[in-house]
Amino acid sequence: MKQQTEQWTSRLGFILAAAGSAIGLGAIWKFPYIVGTSGGGAFFLLFLIFTVFIGLPLLLGEFTIGRSTQKEAVSAYQAIAPGSLWHWVGRLGVVTCFLLLSFYSVVGGWILTYLLRGLTGQLTGPAYDQLFGNVISAPFGAVFAQFVFMLITAWVVARGVQSGIESANKYMMPALFILFLVLMFRSLTLDGAMQGVAFFLHPDFSKLNSQSILYALGQSFFSLSVGVSVMVTYSSYLAKNESLVRSAGSIVVLNLLVSLFAGLAIFPAVFSLGVEPTAGPGLLFIVLPSVFEKIAFGGLFLWIFLALFLFATLTSAFSMLEIIVASFAKGDERKRKKLSWLIGLLIFLVGVPSALSFGVWSDYTIFGKSIFDAMDFLVSNILMPLGALLIALFVPLKMKREVLIEELRAHSPAGRKLFVVWLLLLKYVAPLAILFVFLNLLGIL
Repeated sequence: MKQQTEQWTSRLGFILAAAGSAIGLGAIWKFPYIVGTSGGGAFFLLFLIFTVFIGLPLLLGEFTIGRSTQKEAVSAYQAIAPGSLWHWVGRLGVVTCFLLLSFYSVVGGWILTYLLRGLTGQLTGPAYDQLFGNVISAPFGAVFAQFVFMLITAWVVARGVQSGIESANKYMMPALFILFLVLMFRSLTLDGAMQGVAFFLHPDFSKLNSQSILYALGQSFFSLSVGVSVMVTYSSYLAKNESLVRSAGSIVVLNLLVSLFAGLAIFPAVFSLGVEPTAGPGLLFIVLPSVFEKIAFGGLFLWIFLALFLFATLTSAFSMLEIIVASFAKGDERKRKKLSWLIGLLIFLVGVPSALSFGVWSDYTIFGKSIFDAMDFLVSNILMPLGALLIALFVPLKMKREVLIEELRAHSPAGRKLFVVWLLLLKYVAPLAILFVFLNLLGIL
């Protein structure tokens, strides 16, 4: 098993790529509607706390595995615990990313379709719910858009870590933040916008219930892309002299900023126009287009929002495909191009049933769920929490303490105190929290 021959050109490149992996559908699509249905500001405060005290320790745990071995996910676990079954944690991450990208690319295709309609003037109301239904149920359109999304993803990953993933993220992530700022400024200048700001940032704990607390906990580690060993692979490309703690802190801050921007871009506009914030998953494809339609230059701002939505979705897709390609290439970059295209094609084919599950295959169900929803349930409610739990157990149990101290540069007295806090959070708090979420999502609690 070779060590990685490619590396990020800088810590900034790594941070932007890792942040791009974390900032995807979870931060821009899922987060606003969960906030809308789970208590607003109180939920956001809990999400912030859980991200810092559970998500961050898990993120650092994955970083230590990848950077200490300089190997992709599967080989990294084999190197640390040879002759054991722990390498299946890496394999679980590869399978999870494969399945996740198969239906994630379907949503990416929807965004591409909306963007094209926006460019050609076909993204008009008033029946946005009907438009969304038409987009997701059209067999050829849904499958072709999914194919184009995977084509873009495979092309970038085939170009390599530096020329492909890092280069794309260096443009896409700053563009995402600029577009968010433009959209947020426009939203905040609408009449009645402050009602939306108050809903999002003013904690009203009377609106919290046990389910929304669990949602905040689950969102905290899902939003950082932990649990699927993507960050193990990404950190294996990081030079030994770069600080893992500063990198992880930067990624968490960027992720929280995007969540904040998403809330400040969406809720002021929603409240300004008297729309309910509890619209659920249709918030971005049905509610927001109708909101933008009613403001000056609304078509332009809707297109800007869809563009940043696409950037966030693509940067996450890059990381999912990368972990799979890296696990098969095992450090041999000569295999990258062929593997990227082959695996990208396989993911597309596996995703076709999900793309058709809202149209011609809508009658096919798995345990009462559409194919798309069943895949989502399997990945989000079973595989990702299981992966996060195993990683939280693996680092304290199998990694040598001196390796962890060296990787986190915790040699000073202050550093050692923070190291002990991190290890306690990872060893005890994170597993219990993940187990709690896991059992709840499965309906056991």
